[in-house]
Amino acid sequence: MTGAPRLDARGTTGGHPASEAGYARTVEGHGARPMQVQTTRFGPVEIAEDRVIRFPKTLLGFPGKERFCLLQPGDDALFFWLQSLDDPELAFVVTDPTLFYKEYSVPIRKEQMSQLGLAKLEDAQVFVIVNKIGQQLTGNLQGPLVINTLDKVGEQLVLADKQWTTRQPLMEVGSESGAGSGSGTGSSPPRAAASA
Repeated sequence: MTGAPRLDARGTTGGHPASEAGYARTVEGHGARPMQVQTTRFGPVEIAEDRVIRFPKTLLGFPGKERFCLLQPGDDALFFWLQSLDDPELAFVVTDPTLFYKEYSVPIRKEQMSQLGLAKLEDAQVFVIVNKIGQQLTGNLQGPLVINTLDKVGEQLVLADKQWTTRQPLMEVGSESGAGSGSGTGSSPPRAAASA
């Protein structure tokens, strides 16, 4: 994909945050009607309607699951929950891959930008799905999620670059870590977070 613009995880081409507030702002105060989201992990969670993220092409292996919201377990969280609004039992732990690999970026073609409604790269945010294998957290850096932070439309891309894997090591965790194990992080329920 030589010549395609490269998108880092914060929607920039130079490693600077896409906005002053960073990529994990909470949804309170946006003027949108709140909606109840049923989850099996956290019970009912309230989010603003304008924070629903649509994946029209769905995530790989999950047909029919197009609507998600991003839940933030705490203010300083490294990991978030991408909760399905179509299935209360479906949620993914996701993270900003540049927290672990500063050089990580996603090549994005003009037609992909058009499909996502992206006028500029700065309006995008990249996340990767996290898995826990034993005491190792891994990220799917081969299949990043690119989200238009303005229109709340996302797509899971599949990278041709074999530099990254679907189980790229992120960090070792202790046996009592909640990330990736279905128990969340922290004792309070997560708050909804914007993808920008």
